[in-house]
Order: sequence, then C-alpha cells, then structure tokens
Amino acid sequence: MGVQDRFVWHDAARLFHGTQEVPRAPMSHGTLFRPLPATPAAEALPALTAALAACAPFCLSDHALPANLTCPLGGFLTLTGGASGQPKAVRRSQSSWIASFDVNAARFSLRPADSVAVLGQLSHSLSLYAVLEALHLGLDAHFLADQSPRSQAALIAQAGATILYATPTQLRLLARGARGPLSSLRLVLCGGGALDPATRTAVEALCPNAALHVFYGAAETSFITLADAQTPAGSVGRPYPGVALRLLDEAGDPTSGVGEIWVRSPYLFKGYAMGSSADTRWRDGFVSVGEMGKLDAEGNLWISGRRQRMVQIADQLVFPEVIEALIASKASVACAVLPREDALRGHHLVGVVEGTESAALADRIIADCRAAVGRLVAPRRVYFTQSLPLLPSGKIDLRALSDWLEAQP
Repeated sequence: MGVQDRFVWHDAARLFHGTQEVPRAPMSHGTLFRPLPATPAAEALPALTAALAACAPFCLSDHALPANLTCPLGGFLTLTGGASGQPKAVRRSQSSWIASFDVNAARFSLRPADSVAVLGQLSHSLSLYAVLEALHLGLDAHFLADQSPRSQAALIAQAGATILYATPTQLRLLARGARGPLSSLRLVLCGGGALDPATRTAVEALCPNAALHVFYGAAETSFITLADAQTPAGSVGRPYPGVALRLLDEAGDPTSGVGEIWVRSPYLFKGYAMGSSADTRWRDGFVSVGEMGKLDAEGNLWISGRRQRMVQIADQLVFPEVIEALIASKASVACAVLPREDALRGHHLVGVVEGTESAALADRIIADCRAAVGRLVAPRRVYFTQSLPLLPSGKIDLRALSDWLEAQP
C-alpha cells in the first residue's frame, strides 16, 4: 500500500475510552487548524476523531496554545516532552507517521485481530502515535491513560489486548499494579526513555507471551533505532527501517568513536511551530537534536547522552545518563543523576533514587559507581525521594528535581 497523506479512521477499527466505545464523528469540511485539549480524555478523544473526520490539522495539548499557532493542511503538531526546557511544538506531515505505520504493520505482522492498549495521555507523542496507528490500520484502540495502573492491567486483560504501547515509567507502574500476568499481549512496544534491567525483567514476567521491542527516537525524528531480544544490553539497537545514521565529531567529520547522532529518514519533522532549540540542526538532509553516541561493529547504537546535559568534571566530559544507566543496572532502582557546582572541579555529580532512604543502598551505589567510573565521576552523594517528579511524557522532570535538590540540607 502506498503512503497516504492524511490520517484516516479505518472502517474496521474501534476506539474505546476505558470500557466505553467512542462514536465516530460525522464527515465534515472544517480544514482550519484545531488546537485540542489533551485532557480530559472524555473531551480529547471526540475532538481528535472530529479532526480526523474533517481531515483538519490539529495539536493536542495539556495547556492553552498561542492564538497565532498555525499548521498547514496535511500536517499536525506534537509537543516535545520538555525534559530539556519548555515543550516545543513540532510541525510534521501526517504522511511522516503513516510511512512508519506501514513499516510496523509489516515488521510486527499487525493484523485485524490485534488490538492496542495505550497508557499515556494524548499530549505525549508516543500515545498519540499508538492511537492513530491503530485507527489508521484497522485495529481496535483502548485508551487507558486516566485509569490507575491496577485498572489498566485489568482492562487490558478484559479486552484481550494484544499490543501495548508504553514508556518505561508506565511499564514499571503497570507491573507493580497488575494482579496477574497479561497473557493476551503478544507485543510490547516501549519508547520515551531507556528501559532499565529491573523494569525489563518485570515486563517479561507480566507479559510472558509478548515480544518486547524498545524504540529510540525523538519527537523531531520519530523512530531512529529498534532494539529486540538480540540487542546487546545497554544498546538501543540498529537503525529502524528507512533510517540512515551518521556520527560526526566536533569538526563535523565522521567518527568511529563517540559523536553527535545525525539522522535522515522519511519520518523527520518539518520544523518548530512554537519554541526552538539550539541543539536541533539540519545538514545535507540529516537532522541532529544534540544527542551523542557510538556505533559498534554490528551497527548497534550506544547512547552516551544529550550534549546539553554533558558536564565537565576536572578534565573529563561526563554524560549523567551513563551514570544513571549504571545505577539502574546495579541497584535496580529508578534514578536521576544531576550536576552540582564545584569550586575545585567545576562540577560534581549527585544521584537521586526513588524509594525509602537507605544508607546501605546509598553506600553501595557510590561504591559500584567508583569501581566502574572512578571516584572523580561517581556521585558524591545519593538522595532518596518517594517519587521522582515526572513530565506529562513520563520522563523525569530534571528542572523540578534540581529545584528540589537546592532545598535539601
């Protein structure tokens, strides 16, 4: 099937809000840009279906959008997660997502009998993507964002859903809340962040019949790589079909070491309709959003971190994300690592772990990090909080966490 240029609601697809089926909106002709509420879902889902019925461009947001925001026909806007600052409105063509709908249909053998469960709000591009993909391809979609994790698990089981789209945080909460295995799921698609080993193990136990795939990408690029059971631990996998990667050094030359990740594909965005980012740059049809990584001999991509988060400690350039992954793998906890100013070394790192305070665990984390990366780079101190602050995307709100740290003794 050739790539279409408009989202459609396939005749065979149904959309459910919890247990209630959402009726189809009548066909109409209102092609002006539509700013839509992302919440509550009882308003957001009918508004989205009305935009689809009218073939109108749209944007779903948790907050009021500027009155002068626009989007051309055949396009739509999504919002970035805001992990590195204020959310930006990403402008893209509907065909850029439709192209990957067809790739996924072939790659994962999607069929009419499949049904998709979606755990996140429509303001998060992963959740919006999952709903639109299901409706476009003719699959039932079950929107469960406003349910508790326990209710989400029960509704997945009740519906017999076969495909689950979720972030690592949503999967972790679902595994904690579920009363038993979700045996109907045959495919779990995870995006929006790194999947730590403890959450991966919990998902494998929760979904014993499901293949687990983790996507790496960004709102601006859509899919970049895809990881599966054969992907080495710590890697985000090989390029998603249709994606070309370049790794360039500071001089803009190809490198076999750690370099800036540049992407070319049919899935790229068209620019920002609101906000901007100095890290986002175009060159020769490739785009970078300021993330760094390296490729191994088998073509697997290993992420170092965002250039924006990179800090200098004495004479070393350090990515906090590397330390976060180390802590998550060693201690099986959700965590964040942040820099603090240091008069002697420029910066030092501290860790923040989700859970009950434990001096023994803090000492073990520091010792493990010192053994792996040395005393200079290892976190100097570990703090504990009952819950890490999250953005609507499910990512950790680093700005809120930094403000919280300032208030700690």
